[in-house]
Amino acid sequence: MSETPTMKSLIETRLTDAFAPARLSVVDESHLHAGHAGWREGGETHFRIEVVSDAFAGKSRVERHRLVNAALKDAFDRGLHALAVKAEAPAA
Repeated sequence: MSETPTMKSLIETRLTDAFAPARLSVVDESHLHAGHAGWREGGETHFRIEVVSDAFAGKSRVERHRLVNAALKDAFDRGLHALAVKAEAPAA
């Protein structure tokens, strides 16, 4: 029987698979939102990510965020409530 991955590991896997990032940071900030909308006991609802990938070159901020949200569809389906995104291309 396989265990369900944590939300953090699911996010890391999806973003790595989709963007092969040069840098990736995924931080669970759920504890900062206790009692707010979408928060659940046990956390794993609110995350802050920073992802740097060549896949974002030439894309607007909105386009980068849409790509990230699409890559994380199953995380949102599983209960991810809020995501703060910093998505960039590597500096030239």
